[in-house]
Amino acid sequence: MTAKRSEWQRMLAGEEYDAADPALSAARRRCRQLYQTLNSGYGEADALLSELLGSRGQQCSIHPPFFCDYGCHIHVGENFYANVGCTLIDVCEIRIGDNVLLGPNVQIYTAGHPIAVAPRIAGQEFGKPVRIGNNVWIGGSAILCPGVTIGDHSVIGAGSVVTRDIPAGVVAAGNPCRVLRTMTAAELADVTGSSSTTCAQD
Repeated sequence: MTAKRSEWQRMLAGEEYDAADPALSAARRRCRQLYQTLNSGYGEADALLSELLGSRGQQCSIHPPFFCDYGCHIHVGENFYANVGCTLIDVCEIRIGDNVLLGPNVQIYTAGHPIAVAPRIAGQEFGKPVRIGNNVWIGGSAILCPGVTIGDHSVIGAGSVVTRDIPAGVVAAGNPCRVLRTMTAAELADVTGSSSTTCAQD
């Protein structure tokens, strides 16, 4: 007989799960304690980020306040920068490549709720992972919805609502977010090189 899967396993598999499960609730409380300490300015930020996130590159800068659900499902590459007010709802994995910039108040959602009323009010949820490639810039107050992928080198305009995948090497914006143009060869020059400077322009 196949063992019953835990609510945690169901959550990561993208199935409907009970968010009130004690193990999930305890994990969210631990995460909240970590990000509240980070946001307070007390404690060593680098050590807190190493404990909070699932994995991270050596260069990782997140300006508080910062919010997430579990933290352990967030994986960021080298030279990651998030400006103030970012919220990452990580009931499923959020995987972010190298040299990625998040503007202020960027929101990344992996969580969803059933359309049907009864399971929704009963607390059922589900999730879909979000993936962001290398060298991506996401402008301030953009929202990434569950299940989307942003291709390498692309730029997402401020205030965009990304409801579907965005290919590599484009500029995209709007609600819903759509491709405005392909990036030029000059704009994509030297993208194979790595940057050691964290940018803070948003």
